[in-house]
Amino acid sequence: MAEIFKHTSPFKLESGITLMQYQLAYTTHGNLNKNKDNVVWIFHALTANSDVTKWWPGLTGQGKLFDPAIHFIICVNIPGSCYGSIGPLEINSATNKPWYYDFPFFTIRDMIRAYQPLKDYLGIESIYIGIGGSMGGQQLLEWAIEEPAVFKHIILLATNAVHSPWGIAFNATQRHAIETDSTWKESNEKAGLQGMMVARQIALLSYRNYNTYNLGQTEDTNEKISHFKSASYQQYQGTKLAKRFNAFSYYFLSKGMDAHNVGRKRNTVPEALQQVKAKTLVISISSDILFPPTEQEFIARYINGAVYKDIHSTFGHDGFLLEFDQIHQAITQFLADSLTGRIIPVAATANMDMSL
Repeated sequence: MAEIFKHTSPFKLESGITLMQYQLAYTTHGNLNKNKDNVVWIFHALTANSDVTKWWPGLTGQGKLFDPAIHFIICVNIPGSCYGSIGPLEINSATNKPWYYDFPFFTIRDMIRAYQPLKDYLGIESIYIGIGGSMGGQQLLEWAIEEPAVFKHIILLATNAVHSPWGIAFNATQRHAIETDSTWKESNEKAGLQGMMVARQIALLSYRNYNTYNLGQTEDTNEKISHFKSASYQQYQGTKLAKRFNAFSYYFLSKGMDAHNVGRKRNTVPEALQQVKAKTLVISISSDILFPPTEQEFIARYINGAVYKDIHSTFGHDGFLLEFDQIHQAITQFLADSLTGRIIPVAATANMDMSL
């Protein structure tokens, strides 16, 4: 069961808007130890919630890599989502009505700044391990730059330092699908839902790849001329999300992802990455076409002492949610090397562009 943290002091967003209050839903497993050195802060991706045991069962839970018997595990629902944190369907205290289209725009940087008062409220002074993939990795990287002393170790999976034109194009196209839904301008929680279903189908193409679909959606007969497996699979995935999410959250969260750029107001991206002080492991998924390995190689190149690991997978971007064994092995080795001082940083890559 998620707990609710309420922040009642003025909170200024990058857009210039000031919120007089906001709330965050968060879930914890385990307890903070006497030395306060067992915190594992996990950052979730676009449509997940704060209970990591539900969406990352291969890595979190009793006897797993992140074990509540050992660690104090915390995950916060992203502002703008629909699992308890401030979001478009929540009540705007100024109007006593849902925010809907008036929901304030949270950038990735705004999100992690919203987490900082919660960290203090929970008595967390340092975070032993921060870990996140995709949009979760964007949040973690931003926070590790903003407050370098907070994290001892960070593990970044299938993420980037700047959201790419390719990624922005996918998100923009998904928002266009929502905008073409005739119900999108209605002020109710079902507005734009059909459009969001199409948006999710578009997104799925970027989460997987050609080979993934060949493995799971190939027909078992040469005679079929309609009603293909891959077509019904796309429909199923859109319907599945519509049962647990809303178009407003999907719309605003994707805009937050598009605005991700750690170099904003920090001169250059490489200079921003060099501010990270945590021991860093960067993991890529070999078949990821949305956050390709070159993006993780770039991060590892500029974070001092970072370790880079490429995981072979046929699952594309979703590999960071599915390749439990390989991820477990990579993290275990990284932490062991960290304890013994045997970390081997990624080799310099000559063709990295320093101008970002």
